[in-house]
Amino acid sequence: MKRKLFKLFSVVVLATLTIALTACSGDKETASSSSITIGIPQDMEDSLDPTKAVAAGTKEIYFNIYEGLLKPDENGNLNPAIASEYSVSEDGLTYTFTLREGVKFHDGTEVTAEDVVYSLNKCADAGMVSAFSNVTDISVTEDGKVVITLEKPDVDFNTALASVNASIIPASNKDPDHTGIGTGPYKYVSRSPQENFILESFDDYWGEKAKIKHITLAVVANTDTIVMNLNSGAIDMLARVTSAQADQLNDNYEIYEGTMNLVQALYLNNGVEPFNDVRVRQALCYAVDKDKILEFVSDGHGSKIGSSMFPSFGKYYVEDLNNYYTRDLDKAKELLKEAGYENGLTFTITVPSNYTQHVDTAQVIVEQLKEIGVNAEISLIEWDSWLSDVYSGRNFQSTVIGVDASTLCANALLSRFESTAHNNFTNFSSEDYDAAFAKANAETDDELRTQYYKDCEAILTKEAANVYIQDIAELVALNKKYAGYTFYPLYVQDFSKLYIVE
Repeated sequence: MKRKLFKLFSVVVLATLTIALTACSGDKETASSSSITIGIPQDMEDSLDPTKAVAAGTKEIYFNIYEGLLKPDENGNLNPAIASEYSVSEDGLTYTFTLREGVKFHDGTEVTAEDVVYSLNKCADAGMVSAFSNVTDISVTEDGKVVITLEKPDVDFNTALASVNASIIPASNKDPDHTGIGTGPYKYVSRSPQENFILESFDDYWGEKAKIKHITLAVVANTDTIVMNLNSGAIDMLARVTSAQADQLNDNYEIYEGTMNLVQALYLNNGVEPFNDVRVRQALCYAVDKDKILEFVSDGHGSKIGSSMFPSFGKYYVEDLNNYYTRDLDKAKELLKEAGYENGLTFTITVPSNYTQHVDTAQVIVEQLKEIGVNAEISLIEWDSWLSDVYSGRNFQSTVIGVDASTLCANALLSRFESTAHNNFTNFSSEDYDAAFAKANAETDDELRTQYYKDCEAILTKEAANVYIQDIAELVALNKKYAGYTFYPLYVQDFSKLYIVE
């Protein structure tokens, strides 16, 4: 039987609507006696150090443990967190932060300005947040304020300070890789590799305290067991179930729909044959039918995209690019012939096996490419291998994956395509793109900066950097015993808002 979908309406200018999942009337159970088991598709990364976090699946969990000077909310606003307030100099080069009094780390010690300086320098050294390459100095004033000085103005720098990678951790922690200490509503308790990751609410949290005391994050890497685990009660919640899985769940669950806030694409390694030829990349773009993929993967739910940007980024999103490549098999074959592949070609799509939506997307692509004489073969690998081989090692031809934005800024999605970017795992290289991106970074006028970002998106589309497909629909299965699930305009999970319905 088709289950009821509670759908989020379209989002505008970095905002999403929040759904309060109310099942029936009743009080919220106190945190002292409550627990929930939440399924996650892959294990956490080996390091508990947030400055080193790479995978979106890791950062969305760390969102509950760690916090920065600023923190995004469900409406896309950046709110003071470790900082109580801040100011920016007229020239845009100096950010001065007043720290919130009495904020405690999970070990009971209070956050100091020295901890902030230590953490932000650690973030800069890790190189995970591109905006920090523009920082020339981080210091403490005599009255205990933190001052960050930039080499050149960056109107989006505050968004970088709200990223998980820029979280504040204690300078006294000599082993942040294995001892996770943050300031968030939940604290890290323990982990069993490939099994679970345990959190507990932090009683001394400075803000609104979490409503559920104990959280067990159970690793459910085998997608074939998801329905069984939910229906048996082994797990109480799982985000990003497929429409087929949702249809198989019993009446104990409600299914809620949002979007994942990521750029799903057939990512192509532009540095290897045959994808070092723009004509081959364009041929694939003309051959792929996005509507058919959306229909197969999630019954038509989700949002088509035409470049490295998704709808919740409002002013940066260029809807017209969605239709730059309308399906044209004759045009695709003509481009392949020009590139010397008149008789077709064969390549491999490497896909992490724990993400059903990406595997399903790859299967549809394989069938569609057969129509232009292209033989694509799927290679399923474990998530850890995908991170090491594909993302870090760049040892692949193509992959289907979703790329998220770590901050509420277009830069977060577009910086990875700069030729020299450390996270440019597709090896995309374009002088036009580098020039447009440099203009965007140097521009302080918001309207012009936005236009330069749009120019970057257009170049990615025209040069067929990848075969852009969709921002996938996010279906969340939540046992009716619980409520409070909230969608964000970023790829995060906020467990602090969940509660038990009596």
